[in-house]
Amino acid sequence: MTDQTLAAPIDDQSDRPRGFSRYQALLIALLAFTQFTIILDFIIMSPLGAILMPALNITAAQFGVAVSAYAFSAGLSGILAAGFADRFDRKRLLLFFYVGFTLGTLLCAMAQNYHVLLIGRIVTGLFGGVIGSVVLAIITDLFALHLRGRVMGFVQTAFAASQVLGIPAGLFLANHWSWQICFVAIVGLSIVTIAVVAFVMEPVDAHLKLKQDRNPFHHLIATVFEPRYTLAFAVTTLLATGGYMLMPFSSAFTVHNLGIDMLHLPTIYLVSGLFSIVTGPLVGRASDAFGKYPTFVFGCAMTVVMVLIYTHLGHVSLTTAITVNVLMFIGIFSRMIPSQALMSAIPDASQRGSFSAVSASLQQLSGGLGSVLAGAIIAQAPDGALIHFDRIGYVVVMTTLITLVMMYFVQKAVAERAGKRLV
Repeated sequence: MTDQTLAAPIDDQSDRPRGFSRYQALLIALLAFTQFTIILDFIIMSPLGAILMPALNITAAQFGVAVSAYAFSAGLSGILAAGFADRFDRKRLLLFFYVGFTLGTLLCAMAQNYHVLLIGRIVTGLFGGVIGSVVLAIITDLFALHLRGRVMGFVQTAFAASQVLGIPAGLFLANHWSWQICFVAIVGLSIVTIAVVAFVMEPVDAHLKLKQDRNPFHHLIATVFEPRYTLAFAVTTLLATGGYMLMPFSSAFTVHNLGIDMLHLPTIYLVSGLFSIVTGPLVGRASDAFGKYPTFVFGCAMTVVMVLIYTHLGHVSLTTAITVNVLMFIGIFSRMIPSQALMSAIPDASQRGSFSAVSASLQQLSGGLGSVLAGAIIAQAPDGALIHFDRIGYVVVMTTLITLVMMYFVQKAVAERAGKRLV
């Protein structure tokens, strides 16, 4: 059995273990692989964009809608699930939504036209969009705050691994067979993951012993309108908006604007992902050692500089494209990991599931809005080049600077509750 204790939002600084037990290490790896399949399913749409749009004869705006459909449906399901998120064993919740996600991905693999693909993305989003919040609640329940930076760092390497392993493999399959094969492969990986979660992971139900509102609607309302959570929800919303604006069109921008041919596109994702696999755990360790907010500040500064450079590039060499992508992802990770670790300290133990679900919902909804907005801002030239891509960069920079200020007040509130100067 594991020591399944509900880690307090703010931990005692004395006599605290810094290592992981064997089961905790196994659990971290399992949660990371779960995230790997979920993230891969979402971001695979970006590199497939250059193949998928002509294959299904759809416009950039329609492709933006297909990407945002996942986000909007995920946002809706997050709100619906929030009231129930703290009433069930988190392992069972993870299995339920993961099975639904797998079925939605299977529908995408069977799509022969735009409308079936759109339906598949909606179904996938309804289930897949909640899984990240369940994983975050599990991490918050089982790991103390002083360890969460490291845990988040390892789990977020799923994002990098999806680039190193998933995206190049997906592009290889799409180039040599068809884009549908990419989704078939994800379904296969998901089935294996479901089996491992079912038979290896122990129940995560200690939160059920805590006193909480048994009415799901009241539980949702209490979470949404809790004043202490408002600022965190706002930060989550803005953080997602910027990221979703750049990601869906990155492959088309790289091919048509930067002049990198399709054969070398996987190389960019591969190298960027390899660097990110190393960066994730290092950022997690830094956020635990030097403070979540200082690490976040570094990430914001790096993001602002690199986004401005990236969105103003013309035709460049493969080396330059790789270097810019690597540095930009370092900035993104240095924001993502400490912000998640810091905000996990905000909710009460009895509301962690609903808080995470609402946060995930806002993230998906704002991300979907950002994707649609990006699709409306940019246009395609006759040669396929994206026009006005630099304007998206300005929006990302603006949201990054705003979150930098807002996160200061978040960490200040967390520190005041703990009676500490730095978190």
